[in-house]
Amino acid sequence: MSSLFSRRTALGVLGAAVAVPVLAACSGSTTSTSTGSASADASAAADAASAAAGNATVPTTIPDGMGSGQGDDVFPRTVTHFLGDTTIEASPQRVVIISTGQLDAALTLGVVPVGATSGDGAGTVPDYLPTAFPDAADALAEITDVGSRTEPSVEAIAALSPDLILMNIAGKDAESLYTSLSEIAPTVATQGTGQYWKQDFLLLADALGKPEEAQAWLDTFHTDAASAGQGITADTTISLLRKNGDRTRIFGAVSFAGSVLADMGVARPDTQTFTDDTSQDISEEQLDQADADWILYGVQGGDETELTSMSLWSTLAAVQAGQAVQVEDDPFYLNAGPTAARVVLDTVSRTVK
Repeated sequence: MSSLFSRRTALGVLGAAVAVPVLAACSGSTTSTSTGSASADASAAADAASAAAGNATVPTTIPDGMGSGQGDDVFPRTVTHFLGDTTIEASPQRVVIISTGQLDAALTLGVVPVGATSGDGAGTVPDYLPTAFPDAADALAEITDVGSRTEPSVEAIAALSPDLILMNIAGKDAESLYTSLSEIAPTVATQGTGQYWKQDFLLLADALGKPEEAQAWLDTFHTDAASAGQGITADTTISLLRKNGDRTRIFGAVSFAGSVLADMGVARPDTQTFTDDTSQDISEEQLDQADADWILYGVQGGDETELTSMSLWSTLAAVQAGQAVQVEDDPFYLNAGPTAARVVLDTVSRTVK
C-alpha cells in the first residue's frame, strides 16, 4: 500500500523516550524540573511517532503563556486561558461544564460537576461515562442539564451557584458567553474541538488544581498507545467513518480518534492523511474514500443500516473481508476527552489484529 510510514521506527523512538514520572504535589511549588523534563520527553516522543506517520500532531502541551504555572492543589491560582485571566481562590467544589469533552476530562480527574450541557447528538452524560466510572453513576444521574453547549441557560447555571465554570471557544459566541458566565463565577475557556483535546485537558486540569495529575495521565496514555500499536501489523490501514443525519464523513490525521491512531503509530489510508480539517464530507458515490484494511464506523443513533444500505458498501474491501466494525459513536466521534481516548485505544487494540 502507498504512503505508509515506518511505524516500527516511530515506536522505537517513543518506547525509548517515554518514562512515566512519579509526581509529587508539593504545596506552594510549581511542577518540578524532573517532572517537566519527563513530560516533555513523553510529548516529544508522541509527536515523533505521529510525524513519522506523515501526520500532523495534535498539541500535547498548554499554549505558551497559558495556565497558572502552579503545581497540584495550590490555591489561589490565576489561570491564563483563551479569553483572559481567571483567579480561582480555592479548590472548586461546584463545577459547571459547558462544552463537549470537558465532562469526560473532569471525571478523569475525579471531579463530578453539578451541571453540564448537551447537544449535537450527545446527551448530558454520554453512555460510555457511567460505564467507565461506575462508582460515580449516582452522582452522574444527578447532574443538572443547563441547556445547549452553544447557547446554555445562564439562569440555570446561576441557580446552581457554581464556584467554577468551564467552557470552550468553539462553535459559539464565546466572548459574549464568557462575559455573562464570568459574572456568575470564575470561568476558564479552553480552545475546543477534537484536535486540541490534549492541551485542553491540561488547561482544564490547571483550573481544577490538578495539572500534574493530568500530565501523568497523558504520559501513561502515550506509553500505552505505543505499546498497543506494536500489536498491529505495520502496513495495516485503519479508516474512520461516521454517518450522522445527512452527513457522511471520513476523519483525518488531526481528528480526535485520528490522533489516538497516530499515538499508536497506525497507518491510515491515503484519503485520510489530510490535516487541514478534522473531517471531510463525502457523498454516497465517494464511499470508496472510506476503504482501508479496517473500517471503524460510527452512526449517530446507532442504526448501522444508514451506512450498510448504501449501494457501494458491499464493494469495499474491508466489508468483503469482514473487517468493517461499528464502534461507539460518542467516544470516537463526539466527546473529545481523555477517557474517550482510552475507549478508542482499547477498542482498536481489541478489534484490529
